[in-house]
Amino acid sequence: MTARTKAQVLEGLTTAGIVPVIRAESAQTAVKIVEALVAGGIRTLEITMTVPDAIGAIRTVAARFGRDVLLGAGTVTSRALAEGSIEAGAEFLVTPCVVPDVIAVARERGVAVLPGAMTPTEVFAAWSAGGDIIKIFPASHVGGASYLKALKGPFPQIKLCPTGGVNLQTIGDFVKAGSSALVDGGELVSKAAIDRGDFDAITRLASEYVQAFAAAKSNP
Repeated sequence: MTARTKAQVLEGLTTAGIVPVIRAESAQTAVKIVEALVAGGIRTLEITMTVPDAIGAIRTVAARFGRDVLLGAGTVTSRALAEGSIEAGAEFLVTPCVVPDVIAVARERGVAVLPGAMTPTEVFAAWSAGGDIIKIFPASHVGGASYLKALKGPFPQIKLCPTGGVNLQTIGDFVKAGSSALVDGGELVSKAAIDRGDFDAITRLASEYVQAFAAAKSNP
């Protein structure tokens, strides 16, 4: 299987728009969540390093779905986690804050990286260090879409994506504010649905997210 280029990964992220964060207690549950999301039309995914044996889960999902999904690793906070995630099959890395070692690994390996930042200083530092799309976290605690729009004023050249507060009611506002992509931190892949084994609910909601994003992009 030919690996996607970094440019193809970034195009996939911005075209798909919605990147749900997957938190699961096992690789088997992660696969079920991915199946539910794919059935709902979402193929860009992030498995966070807070999941038990997260790298094993990435490896399992990558082997099961291959190029059918665009798989990333989230909450990557060290060089070792970054390298392990890439070896397991992650095609992009996401950090909760500016982590120079992770950005360096991404640049060395030609992998897309979405560093987390909040303040204008952090946003510019993350971008200057080599961040491809800067994740604004926690977006919901600093003004949501209005804050992201304010950041785009001095930084029109920097691609931004919010995490925190992304849901069906706010997707349109975030897109209009200039978001390049949207990382959903738990509204879409809800722990309650996972705990009760209701993966159909995740599929239904995924479909609604896809429709909402498409509608927002077509009516900027």
